[in-house]
Amino acid sequence: MKIIIIEDEKPAARLLQRKVEKLGLEVNTLLHSVEEAIHWFNSNTHPDLIFLDIQLSDGLSFEIFETIDIKSAVIFTTAYDEYALRAFKLNSIDYLLKPIDEDDLEIAVNKFKARNSGLPNLSLDFEMIKKMLVNPMDRNYKKRFTIKMGQQLKMINIEEVECFYSENKGTYLHTFDNRDYLLDNTLEQLETELDPKDFYRVSRKFIVPLRGIKEIQIYSNSRLKVILLSYKDDEVIVARERVNDFKEWLG
Repeated sequence: MKIIIIEDEKPAARLLQRKVEKLGLEVNTLLHSVEEAIHWFNSNTHPDLIFLDIQLSDGLSFEIFETIDIKSAVIFTTAYDEYALRAFKLNSIDYLLKPIDEDDLEIAVNKFKARNSGLPNLSLDFEMIKKMLVNPMDRNYKKRFTIKMGQQLKMINIEEVECFYSENKGTYLHTFDNRDYLLDNTLEQLETELDPKDFYRVSRKFIVPLRGIKEIQIYSNSRLKVILLSYKDDEVIVARERVNDFKEWLG
């Protein structure tokens, strides 16, 4: 049986490994980022079981499944609140709420063993789960940003934002009046704070609002190019694996 752990923090991954191996299972591989996991899955036979942390160092772990067709059984390790965990139950997915309790871990592993003994691997709707996790009902989405400028604070309303982008390990807010402001947030954090009806993450580098799109063009390799109203510093390309979802978002 082949088992891997995909966990953001290395000490947490090693701790989980020791707990799993105390239950008589051998963990073969520890991974810590979306990029590392995608590379590993492209080069190795997929495991029977994945212990999967949702928030990794370079993005949500669901990005792995947007690139790789994985049929392995999954036990999530997560710090999400109770409402969000309904997503796992609806899809018959086991989950472990951090900090991980050893009794809960044993129960989850036993469920996997029972399932694995007579049933085929699960085919899970990760995109639906992702949407439920990052878009729970009655969520209060970001309405404004407070930007520090020298000794002053500037308030920018969400309606003024043309896009968010990452550059040189920084995250920036670009406004319709063609100004850029450095933020403390990462794009991953912004994804969970912005109303998904109004904002869409087209790639690892850009989040765009519907109101900021001037034009959409067909681009190479089945991708799309988004032309914004004022932002011209770089091409805004919809990643190929996100094109269909982007079209649905456009309506």
